[in-house]
Amino acid sequence: MTLQERDYEVIWHPFTHQKNRLPPIPIVKGKGTLLFDEVGNEYIDAISSWWVTIHGHAHPYIAEKLYKQAMILEQVIFAGFTHEPAVALAERLLPILPNNFSKIFYSDNGSTSTEVALKMSLQYWWNGREDSQPLTEERSDNGKRKAVDGKRTKILAFKDAYHGDTFGAMSVSDRSVFTLAFHDKLFEVLFIDTPSESNIEELKNTINSEGTAIAAFIYEPLVQGAGGMRMYDAHWMNELLKTVKQHDIICIADEVMTGFGRTGKLFASEYMEERPDIICLSKGLTGGTMALGVTACTDRIYQAYLSDDKLKTFFHGHSFTANPLACTAALASLDLLMLEDCFNQIEWITEQNIAFAKKLTTYDLRLTIKNIRTLGTIIAFEIAEGKDEYLNNIAGNITQKALDEGVYIRPLGNTVYIMPPYCITEEELEIVYEVILLMLK
Repeated sequence: MTLQERDYEVIWHPFTHQKNRLPPIPIVKGKGTLLFDEVGNEYIDAISSWWVTIHGHAHPYIAEKLYKQAMILEQVIFAGFTHEPAVALAERLLPILPNNFSKIFYSDNGSTSTEVALKMSLQYWWNGREDSQPLTEERSDNGKRKAVDGKRTKILAFKDAYHGDTFGAMSVSDRSVFTLAFHDKLFEVLFIDTPSESNIEELKNTINSEGTAIAAFIYEPLVQGAGGMRMYDAHWMNELLKTVKQHDIICIADEVMTGFGRTGKLFASEYMEERPDIICLSKGLTGGTMALGVTACTDRIYQAYLSDDKLKTFFHGHSFTANPLACTAALASLDLLMLEDCFNQIEWITEQNIAFAKKLTTYDLRLTIKNIRTLGTIIAFEIAEGKDEYLNNIAGNITQKALDEGVYIRPLGNTVYIMPPYCITEEELEIVYEVILLMLK
């Protein structure tokens, strides 16, 4: 049996319609920006394998560091023990994060990093009560939950958000095809639009009205990834954050996708003067080599858990919390990220995307496109064919046509985007642009 046939017998792939599904491409090797299948075809990985592989595949420096660490310590329980890679990574991260963060909490991936942030925020307010008994619930006349005795229980989030696939993360994500089967199991969230000049006063009014009941505000700064690479303005986001902070609401920046250079700065939160109280990281954290999540918090948050009352402990953890190999991969990825050459590459990709976006407006295309936008190493636009939704059939057609030309992209419905590894060459990036044009002409 071929690898494809064996896969079909035993594997259930993510985000994949199972009936009459196309056989997956067996990848046997990766090198830099390229992926190689079992018959020798090569593909430019124009989306960094779900936005994680920022330095390219099979980077020898990361591999060497992993090998050396694997010969020393591969895993140890992180409750009651510690180890050098975890401590060193926290020491490296805290000074470069976009606020005066105090502590690093490790988890397994992006979804769990947001789960940690939500639980950390809600328990922050619970710990502040005079007693540590569970909150009783009251309901207003319209049946919605409300804060009891002025305590905060609500979460504020953006429409079209995506924060992961675990239940807390789904609850603060937009009610969409990703969450449809579970809507009656998700907790109530106050959803608002992303800020703009036309709606900022309305958003401020909502926050001023609900602020004393809101425990936390979770947001993807400037780019809503899985929601369709939706981008919004830093100035109006900063204005919104000012109002949020006036009500002492905990601000959670989900930088799982936007972190580590994706938007042109190390972190998208750097575009705003108002900074988060908690930040969630994953994806590019290890250069795509290993699964690892980070939730960093300010000292204000941490102090709520320093108590003689053991009930105020943060009861959360994972078997592979702060896995030594994953932390080692993250340290190696940071070494590469902080090199001048890497910053230069990020800047160059940013400039190339801006130039290509301008060119797209000048071509006579067979398919109509709209809303061309760029931010850092990301460029995106919609194909104006059918509905603007994730299940738009055009996505599969585009992926297959691009693969036939040696480029891997995976549209979000009718939203076409690229987010290449920082190591992409001038020739490879030009091929990606040419293939996009070929699909549109």
